[in-house]
Amino acid sequence: MSYFKTARPYIVAGPCSAETREQVLNMAATLAGMNVHLMRAGVWKPRTRPGSFEGNGAVALAWLQEAKELYKLPVTTEVAEPEHVELALKHGIDVLWIGARTVVNPFQVQRLADALKGVDIPVMVKNPVNPDVNLWQGAIERFEQAGITSVAAIHRGFSGYTAAAGYRNQPNWPIPIELKRRKPQLTMICDPSHITGSRDRIGEVAQKAMDMHFDGLMIETHHQPDEAWSDAAQQVTPAQLQQILSGLVVRQEHTHDMSGQEQLEYLRQLMDSTDAEIIDLVARRMELSGQMGAVKKLCNMTAYQPARWREIVETRSDRGSIHGLTREFIVELYEKIHHESIRIQLSVLEEAAKELKK
Repeated sequence: MSYFKTARPYIVAGPCSAETREQVLNMAATLAGMNVHLMRAGVWKPRTRPGSFEGNGAVALAWLQEAKELYKLPVTTEVAEPEHVELALKHGIDVLWIGARTVVNPFQVQRLADALKGVDIPVMVKNPVNPDVNLWQGAIERFEQAGITSVAAIHRGFSGYTAAAGYRNQPNWPIPIELKRRKPQLTMICDPSHITGSRDRIGEVAQKAMDMHFDGLMIETHHQPDEAWSDAAQQVTPAQLQQILSGLVVRQEHTHDMSGQEQLEYLRQLMDSTDAEIIDLVARRMELSGQMGAVKKLCNMTAYQPARWREIVETRSDRGSIHGLTREFIVELYEKIHHESIRIQLSVLEEAAKELKK
């Protein structure tokens, strides 16, 4: 049995970063008394810009090791270099995870997989920052080929130019659904902390993951989240974590021999999540329409441009045909989208005209 299949939901919790020894030990003491299976804490933090807190490094591994021994709670941390792997193993880290920024680089993933050959330790692989199911699957398979028998995928959302519908990272649910279709036995864990970027929505996304039969959750937890050294807004207190977990509705497992009614309900859940993605993407497109209206205002251009509309019809129809969608359907769909886009752009131009008249 996979290391992660001991319970559903399998819960990973702990601070974004291991800040101090006292913080790590206090958190371990708290989580050990809760329904948490694995404590997480970042030791090496890949930051977007220099100057941000980049973790305490190897010294923090000793804190995790001490917490594990004192409270009998398994621990996990992120590794991004073969040296990190060596140090983590030396300090008795139970599970390793590979971060989203590392997964985008197959060369680096292979170096980590090579460093683990002959060591059968559970590994969790986060999705790459870009929505590429092949890249995610490939990273997982590199560890499987290195001899790792317990691999889990962590869905933490995908980066975009701007957050869609209030998400820090767009969930793009069809991507993990497709990965699970390709690898049905793969453990799938959702990270609602990174998807939402806001503690207020973690419970909502956690429940959606359970509805889609994810196997577990990774939730960033901190005793004083507003004072956290990294990702403060998306961390919850232990009390909030307990409230989220106790409020979860964990639905019956869907197996290959499920009845037609259960199958239908499962497919409806997948359809609901896909519809949510469609709405989020349409909303994003309308945001872009508003921005285009502002540019057209500055350039003194008309909102409707026939050549651009013809281009949209042709290119979208061609793409639709690849997926078996008729030209008529695509044209009708984009007529509605285009009409709403023009309405938004016209409203921007009308506001500009009103300003000129003042």
